[in-house]
Amino acid sequence: MTIGAMESSRTVDSGGGRRQATRQKLYEAAVTLIAEQGFSATTVDEIAERAGVAKGTVYYNFASKSVLFEELLRHGVGLLTASLREASEKTARDGGSTVDALDAMIRAGLVFIDRYPAFTQLYVAELWRTNRAWQSTLMVVRQEAVAVVENVLRDGIANGELSDEIDTPLTASALVGMVLVAALDWQAFQPERSLDDVHSALSRLLQGRVSGDGLGHK
Repeated sequence: MTIGAMESSRTVDSGGGRRQATRQKLYEAAVTLIAEQGFSATTVDEIAERAGVAKGTVYYNFASKSVLFEELLRHGVGLLTASLREASEKTARDGGSTVDALDAMIRAGLVFIDRYPAFTQLYVAELWRTNRAWQSTLMVVRQEAVAVVENVLRDGIANGELSDEIDTPLTASALVGMVLVAALDWQAFQPERSLDDVHSALSRLLQGRVSGDGLGHK
């Protein structure tokens, strides 16, 4: 599934839908090309050709290739954040525990990465770069995703489900990082494993079955 497909049916029917649909095509073309040959080697002409639009259309929607990529990162991480939040809120509506919510977010993260592997590879690679014009934007959207997990952890501490000794920011970052790294390893080196199998392994890790100790449970 492409990076834009998740929202295409909704955005095309809304105001400004045609422009949004064009942006989706450009996101899809850019993420595929950059994953194949890198950011520097990818040209605006190639993005336009892959998207099936004129070169001027790219510049009409984005001031430059860098702006396009920055917006691609913002868009993609925004979809991931929305997926995590939806999983957390659904668990709360169903009466689940804090660990249930964290587990649901792990699965949502795996589903997202399974759908958008090229975007995820780009995102993880960009996290380690420091000389990009979009670095500050990347840090902001990354924190928005991590904040969803932080909020669940804080709620669990507040209601007594989790220990108040938990380092909330670091634990949230660790959980997000665990899903990203495990999913990329799964796709690159263990593609024969199913999503359910990978989720089950991470779920056991979350619930402390590896060490025999719960995630800060009192």
